[in-house]
Amino acid sequence: MMLVLLFTTSTHAQTAQSARSKALDPQTSTSQTAVPQATVPQPDGISEQQVPVTAPKGHVIILQRNGDGLLPVPADVSPLSTVEAKEAAPGATPDVSDIERSALTFTSYDLDARLTPASSGLAVRARLKLRNDGEAPLVHVALQISSSLKWESVTLVDGKTVTRLAVPQHLLETDADHTGNAREVILTLPTPLGPGKFVTLDTFYSGTITQNSTRLERIGATHTEAAKTDWDAIGLDATALRGFGDVLWYPVSAPQLFLGQGAQLFDAVAQVKSREATASVHLRLGIEYTGDPPAAAYFCGRRRAFGAVRDTVDAPVVSATGLALADFPVSALGFRIMSLFVIPSTETTVPVAPGNGANLGNGALLAIETNDESSLPLVVANAKDASTLLADWLGPQPLSTLSIIDHVGQPFEDGPLLVAPLRSLGAAEAVPAVTHSLTHAWVQTGRPWMDEGLAQFFVLLGIERSKGRDAATVALGSLLQPLTLAEPALEAGAAGAAGQPLPSATSELYYRRKASAVWWMLRDLAGDEPLKQALQAWRGRPPSTVSGAEDAALFEGVLEKTSGKDLRWFFDDWVYKDRGLPDLTLVDVTPRELPAASGRSTGWLVAVTVRNDGGAIADVPLVIRSGSYSTTQRIRVPGFASVTTRIVAEAPPTQVVLNDMGTPEQRTSVHTRDVVVHTR
Repeated sequence: MMLVLLFTTSTHAQTAQSARSKALDPQTSTSQTAVPQATVPQPDGISEQQVPVTAPKGHVIILQRNGDGLLPVPADVSPLSTVEAKEAAPGATPDVSDIERSALTFTSYDLDARLTPASSGLAVRARLKLRNDGEAPLVHVALQISSSLKWESVTLVDGKTVTRLAVPQHLLETDADHTGNAREVILTLPTPLGPGKFVTLDTFYSGTITQNSTRLERIGATHTEAAKTDWDAIGLDATALRGFGDVLWYPVSAPQLFLGQGAQLFDAVAQVKSREATASVHLRLGIEYTGDPPAAAYFCGRRRAFGAVRDTVDAPVVSATGLALADFPVSALGFRIMSLFVIPSTETTVPVAPGNGANLGNGALLAIETNDESSLPLVVANAKDASTLLADWLGPQPLSTLSIIDHVGQPFEDGPLLVAPLRSLGAAEAVPAVTHSLTHAWVQTGRPWMDEGLAQFFVLLGIERSKGRDAATVALGSLLQPLTLAEPALEAGAAGAAGQPLPSATSELYYRRKASAVWWMLRDLAGDEPLKQALQAWRGRPPSTVSGAEDAALFEGVLEKTSGKDLRWFFDDWVYKDRGLPDLTLVDVTPRELPAASGRSTGWLVAVTVRNDGGAIADVPLVIRSGSYSTTQRIRVPGFASVTTRIVAEAPPTQVVLNDMGTPEQRTSVHTRDVVVHTR
């Protein structure tokens, strides 16, 4: 079975849709700013700076040996062991609307988190900065965490003034969390928060996070099916927390969202990714352990090794207890949902040399955390195939290591971090999946349409190298089928743009699927070598602070320089704006025999008229076949226009083929017409 790496949300959609279908079928009712680069693990052990055991400014360190462990807590809040969560009495919780829930944007997360894997425990102090992006002042602020957690305290911070707020909380049914519910606290602010204004909250919550597949099972999925998708948990064997849309291990503010109701949940996740891309994030992480401390943690795709503090130095290692500490410095969140993974042992680092002999330097290309030693050589072999292609197109040196955490269930990736079953990645048919993930070790622009679009583009190039262009264009056509349904058809003369322009796209239909087609078309227009040169020059530059559209314009300039071609017309319709898709028709094919002339024999002049009923310009190949011979010419047809071109063929034409599935269209991406001519 081929492993296809999409987004985790796509997996949820398939599982939910399957479950919903079973639930509704009486015959079967019994049954996802610059992205921070990952730290490269070193083969000789932990090389990162050890975390000192000191109290962060404004915090109090509580170190206990009765199981409460280490956690920075507000000075005005009692330790967790003496604080009881206050559940609101029926009717005591203020009402808030989904419009109010959606108005808040988180601009800063400062998290102090303590994990107790033995009991699946989580306790967090989260200082949050929020902005009201709504049109009306907010009297109430609604925050949600997983239903298996409880709010302990919330303090409003305004300069040197702190105000303790009441924490009335209740369960809110939502599929944004794997339990199918969130624990929502509705805070009443002393002063309404005006549009565009900020508020800082110091929150404290605790509880447990265990594997839970309630939300999928309640819409008809079996427990086994659901567990393959909802695998987030804190435990001794593994800690895996994917964030909003999977498990609410940090606070969010969102309306009720449900699987099975179209793309409601996934659209919300995508919008949060876009709105919070420039948010600053900081995590101080402490983990209680017995025996050997865990090796490292990955937060938002970044790696940090743990520094261990043992409770007693002379205790036997097997029974020694202590705290493992890691600090992830402040950075921009980027286009992602906050994820956290803890690995028990140091990764195996594998320097992979591409088959073409390119020099990858001294760094490792793969860092794999697994107990499945038998699958390692197979994954390495697949990585060698993929790295050969990537080194050819992007240069021999990746920007970082690709880290792989061996974990059962559906795959998840966050930049150059891949969480997936290693055995699946070692299968022969998994080369496309490995290529997709390895691209993130080479390309880290922070622009989804570049990072994800190029990852899918190189998957298509890999298919072309192994099976030919026809197989690659068929794969592209299959990839774009959902897009042809989502792209609205523009009317001639309609104002505005349809769909989502790539620099600001939030749906993977656009920033991954459509973007891969855009890269494929740019390759045909600019040529392989010019595109290679542009990508190699582009990917190594410092992260850009300009807008997505400005950034795309800068890349256009680089590609125009390397190719010597004007590509503004293409970027206008396919990148900066979304004018839908072209809709081509072969209107007329008229062959005419040419008389013999001095120096040449009799030929044929074929006049072909093509109409475009779509909004986007199309530049596609037009092939005139004459028996076993063929003549190819590209034809460019603007939106809502017709173009006639004339091609000379040496023999009587037998067939005309327009497009080769390389340019997506609204209906079909290849047009064929047989031609019958009468010769004298």
